[in-house]
Parts: sequence; C-alpha cells; structure tokens
Amino acid sequence: MPAPGDITALILAGGFGTRVKDLLGDLPKPMAPVNGKPFIEWIVRWLKAQGVREVVISTGYGSAHVVNHFIQQPVPEMSVQCVAELEPMGTGGGLAFAAEQSGATPEAWLVLNGDSIIFADIAAICQSLAEAQGVIVTRAVPDTSRYGSIATDAENRITAFDEKQPGAGHINAGIYLLCHAALADFPATRPLSVEREVFPDLIHQGTGLRAHPVEAPFLDIGTPETLPQAGPFVSENAAQFA
Repeated sequence: MPAPGDITALILAGGFGTRVKDLLGDLPKPMAPVNGKPFIEWIVRWLKAQGVREVVISTGYGSAHVVNHFIQQPVPEMSVQCVAELEPMGTGGGLAFAAEQSGATPEAWLVLNGDSIIFADIAAICQSLAEAQGVIVTRAVPDTSRYGSIATDAENRITAFDEKQPGAGHINAGIYLLCHAALADFPATRPLSVEREVFPDLIHQGTGLRAHPVEAPFLDIGTPETLPQAGPFVSENAAQFA
C-alpha cells in the first residue's frame, strides 16, 4: 500500500461554476479568492501538510488563471503541473486525460474536486487501498437528496450508488484514491463520468471499491450561500495547511 509521498494528487478544476459565476466573473471556481489566496492553493497546501508532494491539476474553463498563478506563486516543496482539457470531458474524461498527459505513473492517484475540501487523513485512506482498486471518502449527512447516497456492506465494500432521495446516509465527500492500473483502463480520449461510468465499472470488478467514512470539517464553495463561508473556514482550520 502506498504512503502519501508515493501518490500523485489530481485536482479536478475544469468546471464552469455557473452557480457562482456572478460572484467570480471570469475566474474559474477553484480560483475564488479566499484569505488572500485562491481556494485551490489552500487545497494544495493541505495536501502538502499531509505529506503529498506531486500535484496535477486538470483545468478547463479559465485554465490560464490557474496556470499563471502557480507559475508566479509556486508553493514551496510542491510540484504542481496543469493539464488543460481541449474540450469538456466530464469528471472521468478529464481525470484520465490529465493523468495520461502528465506522464506520471504513481502507484495510486488521489483525486479531489477543486471546489471542496474535507480534512481526511490521507495516510489512513492509503491503508484502505490494500484490498481494493479504489477508495471513496464518504461522510454522513442528514439528507442525501442533493447528492445521492452510497450503499456499502458490513466491510465497507461499495455495493451501489443510489439515486438522489430524501433521508440520511453517506455521500461521496469529493476525494477518492484509485490504483494507477485501474485508472489506466479508462479512455483518455472521450467524455467520461466518474460517477456513472468509472465507479460502477470498478464495483463490478473483483476487488472493486471501498468506502472510507470520515467525520471531519467539510466545505463546498459551489453555491452563493457556501462560497462566503470559505474565509472563516480556512481561518478556523489554519493548522491543517502548510
């Protein structure tokens, strides 16, 4: 099983951010200013504090903003490479394309959304990969209707992704760890959905997917209501960042 220093983080930052566009103008959502830095830099600094050193960012809309920021203001001791989608490829297509184009071949890829963060223990996530092709970090919420829930068996093997329905349950927290070999099986040349194609395919494989439930501070900046919470959230959790 890999250690945090052996994996490569891949941040998905290619979305349009339509719900917060009025607040950000031409900035892509992960570049939202938060306490003097773009939100995505806080993600990179959290990864650094966890022992990760290699980062690939899959960019799309507003790619130049992301690229220029990390050229002009690199994070010390971190390797950050940006790969731009040539056209919208979905979460899975962007992931597979960025991984292929980066040239990196880590034992595993830690995939994160560029507009959310949860302070999970990456070393513990790596341990969960010992018996699976992939691990999805999950968190409990009182109402899964906005997200859809994840069903598991007694050993945290994921058995199904349920449709969006009211009621309590566990949801995808926006972080997952995938073996490089598993990721290499998916095409990097067409649109692809992680949620609807990649994950269900892994479930049907012998070793499949495991859930890694966590209880930790979480923030999603994807709505006009949650974006203003980012500054206080970062300040309150300053010890999580390097």
